[in-house]
Amino acid sequence: MNRHANDNPSAPQATQNSRRRLLFLAFGWLNVALGIIGAVLPLMPTTVFLLIAAWSFSRSSPRWHNWLREHARFGAVIRAWEEHHAMPRRAKRIAFAALAASYAFTAYMFGPLSWAAIIGGVCIAGVALFIAHIPVLHPAQEQAVRT
Repeated sequence: MNRHANDNPSAPQATQNSRRRLLFLAFGWLNVALGIIGAVLPLMPTTVFLLIAAWSFSRSSPRWHNWLREHARFGAVIRAWEEHHAMPRRAKRIAFAALAASYAFTAYMFGPLSWAAIIGGVCIAGVALFIAHIPVLHPAQEQAVRT
């Protein structure tokens, strides 16, 4: 009896897994690109996109997931989130300062009572509330994610 590749019942599953892996990988790189853009544009976050990229890479590429976890600038924040669902105190301060600067820039460019400033302010307030509810790493946890 001749069996063809199409007769293998696991072939569709392997193809589906390969497509899924590629989608997660592409989504991860899209978020890395958005994170890089966010590093230079106001109102665009960086860390959240890199956290999404790490999540996506964890489902598609151990190599790129490890690259993000070990990144000199963002690795500690990613490890803190993955291991403790918490943020370093310094990262929280930087996030709040970036949010405030983004709102100030928007209000300056469009006027404080413009739709852009109002909608941006509401979004920024929502993000600030979310960040405020994220636990702060304990000193021992912070030391562990830094090493």
